[in-house]
Parts: sequence; C-alpha cells; structure tokens
Amino acid sequence: MSYFRIALTFVVVTWTLPFAAVAQTADPSLHEARDVKISQQAVDPLAGDALYADVETYDSFGIHRYGSVGIQRAMDWLADRLRTDGLTIEEQRFSIGKQYFLDAASLTVGDKTLAVLPQWWIPEDKASFSLSAPIANGGDATGKFVRLHIPYDQGAYLNKTHRELIAGAIAKHPAAVLLSIGHPSGEIFTYNVAQTDEPWPVPVILVAAKDEPLLEAAETAGASVSASVQGHYEKGVAGRNLIGRLDRGKDRTVVVSTPVSSWFTSTCERGPGIAAFLATASYAATSLPDANFIFVATTGHEIGHGGMELFLHDKAPKPDRVAAWIHYGASLACYQRVRDGGDWRIVPEVDAKARFIGVSASLAATIDRRFQDVPAVRMQGDRAAIGELRDVFAAGYPNFIGIFGLHPLFHTPIDRAAMTGPAPLQVVMGAFAAALDEIAKK
Repeated sequence: MSYFRIALTFVVVTWTLPFAAVAQTADPSLHEARDVKISQQAVDPLAGDALYADVETYDSFGIHRYGSVGIQRAMDWLADRLRTDGLTIEEQRFSIGKQYFLDAASLTVGDKTLAVLPQWWIPEDKASFSLSAPIANGGDATGKFVRLHIPYDQGAYLNKTHRELIAGAIAKHPAAVLLSIGHPSGEIFTYNVAQTDEPWPVPVILVAAKDEPLLEAAETAGASVSASVQGHYEKGVAGRNLIGRLDRGKDRTVVVSTPVSSWFTSTCERGPGIAAFLATASYAATSLPDANFIFVATTGHEIGHGGMELFLHDKAPKPDRVAAWIHYGASLACYQRVRDGGDWRIVPEVDAKARFIGVSASLAATIDRRFQDVPAVRMQGDRAAIGELRDVFAAGYPNFIGIFGLHPLFHTPIDRAAMTGPAPLQVVMGAFAAALDEIAKK
C-alpha cells in the first residue's frame, strides 16, 4: 500500500445503520426529495432524470473531502440506496495516517478579501497562522511572501515538475508561497497528493488565477497583504469503503467501482460516476441474473487512493474470478463552459477530447459495439490505467472498462450540478448497460 500509512487495523462489518439516522443534522426536505429520487430510480434506473436526481443528491451534501461531514453523509446515502436494491452491504473500515481539516482561509489585498486554499500538505506548525507582509519583488524574501505561477497541465496529481517549481520558490526563504495554477476557469485549482508526501517547509497558499493581477499590483507597489488560515491536523482519521454484493452462486463475477471523496463539492467530477454506479446496481439486481456483482465505493481518492488500495489488498476477488471490472471515474458526462463577453456560459455538450474510455484488449470489441454513441478518446491496455484504474491494472485484473475525464471546473470549488444534465448521463449509462448485458451473459 504505497500511498497510505494505515494507523490501525480495519474491520468489515455488516451495514445496519439506516439513512434516517443522519436526519438529525440534515434538512428534512432533502430526505423527502431523496425518497422521490429513490422511487424514480426503481422505475427506470437508466433514465436520465433519475440519474441526474442522484447527481443533485450528491451535490446536496456539500464538500466531500476525506474525513468531512459531507463524505460521511454521502456514504450513508449510498449504503441506503444499495441496500434498498437488495444488495448485501458491508463496510470496510480503515484509518489513514493524517488529514488536514481546513476551517477558513483568506487573503486580503488592499480593500479586497480573496478566498484561498492551502495546497496540501501545509506545515503542521502552521495549520493555523496569520501573516501580514509584502510580496518579495526580487532580492531578499525572508519574512515575505513570494509568488509562483504554474501552468495548468491538464493533470490531477501533484508531480515532480510541480514540486521542483515549488521548491525553487521555497529556496528564496519566504514566510509563505502564493501559488497560482493557470486553470482555464480562473478559479482556485488544487492537485491530488499522497499520504507519503511530506508537508511543505512553509505554507503554500493557492490563489485563483483570476486574482493574480491584484497580487502583481501589490508586489509592484511593495504593499503588504494579509493571509489568514484556520485549520488543524488529525492523525489516524477514520474512513470506510462501501461494498455491495449480489451473490448468485455464478462462476462469473463483475466488479463495479467508483470514488466518492473529493476536494470540494465536486459535483460533475464525482456525481455522474456515482449516479452510474447506483444505476448499475439497480439494473444488475433486476436485469442481470447470470453473474455475481461486487460494487465498491471508495474514499481517500484525493489524498492517495487509500480506499481502493485496501479493497484490492483485502476484499477484492482474485483476478481470475473477475469477468470484467467496470470503473466509473471522474467527469464522465460533463458540459463545456465558454466565455460569453465578460461572463461564463455553460454549453450543454460533452467535449469528446476531454473524455476517455480505458479498456483492456479483451473487451475492446465490446466497446466498439456498445459505445458508438459515447464520443471519447479511446485508450487501451496499460495506457488506459489512469486514476484508480491504474491500481486495478497493477493488481493484475485483465478485463476492464473505465470511463474518466476532465471538465472545465475540474478540481475547483465551483464545480456543481449545473455542469451536467439528464441527456449525457442517459447516453453513457445506456452504453454501459448494453456492455454489461453482453459481459454478464457471455
């Protein structure tokens, strides 16, 4: 388990807590709406409106970061839904070595206060800190901020190049780094990290690319700016995977997986995959009796894929027992977003160049037959091992189909339900249903 330092032994228990147990801290109207959505799903799990209703429910839980209230509510809801469809539900409980919990972060520049975000991992002794200082404009940066801009590389993970650039800024001995990543949206963008990553020597604070002109003006004027960050670290932070089973005693087993946790609300990043995951469970329960199914919803994705690693290590069936592994990854049915004068406008079309279908050679013909209406970049074999699918591939599973991608608000705080809709969700789910018909009955 290369990313996670597991702090205590995990256990597997049968799910017994009803979803209503979390109602004390949630809006009752949300639960009424979810009851309606469950009924819709039971009528036609593949319908676009039912799929989108699940996206909206996921959105309603707020931030889904590992360890947050939002991710706990999302996992409760998923367990309730799978149980309603007749699956046997288990929890795979575990803990991770560390998590940083952010309460608030801002940067004041002149008369403007900007929302900012630490790039994980902030120094433990600076988990909460305040600093007023100028931005170094060459020369000695001791006690000051330094600015750094990193171009957006269409990736999701903090990599060696990023680290080298940040290390170069830290080598100037600043009190903190103000980092902007040039995401096309102009919003704050953050990268995934690993549990094994060491905290930065000084705070690295993400500032939205759209706010860079304010920083540049302050730097030129020699004016002080003020950062305020409130947060704390916790060790041995509890988490869980959800595992749902349809065990029919067949000799063919299909595994279906999706990540649930994320940096922000992350609705179009995660919501479509979660909706497809739930729809697949409903469809398999009623219409695919010729195979066993195992469904796993994982957590910890954004800070090291820990949930998937644990499932593969301890609960997944052996590779030779799996007819196919279906993985619903990020941003699988998201709209485009374009400038319209001074504003942004959502275009209800999927960018085929930003959506990818990863497939093993053994299932490539199935994709050829069933995914003609899902425009995407095709990736095959080891090239297709992206995101959590790379963990599946590395564990030796020879038969897989995964769908994943980017979208205009990927890894930004403003990714919400408006970035997708019923039509693209239904097209994707229809293709997967047809593929599963073929796989389960082969």
